[in-house]
Amino acid sequence: MPNLRSAKKRMRIEEKRRARNKAVKSAVRTQITRARTAITADASAPETEATIRTAISQLDRAVTKGVLHKNNAARRKSRLMARLHKVQASETA
Repeated sequence: MPNLRSAKKRMRIEEKRRARNKAVKSAVRTQITRARTAITADASAPETEATIRTAISQLDRAVTKGVLHKNNAARRKSRLMARLHKVQASETA
């Protein structure tokens, strides 16, 4: 346990940030998982587009809050869209 007043405050702040970061990361992971399952189920459905849009929104929100780095979010969005386009291409072929 910290003895200094500033160290005690730092621990309180870190605990709040850790809880917020955990909640945001969990929400991002949930939305990405939902988008992936929607893509595998039916890539051309309008619900799939909505879930992907929600996942991308969550990623952007995590970047805005400082939980994820912008390149990390960009990579995840790119991979999600690449998966969607790959499945759509295989469905049309």
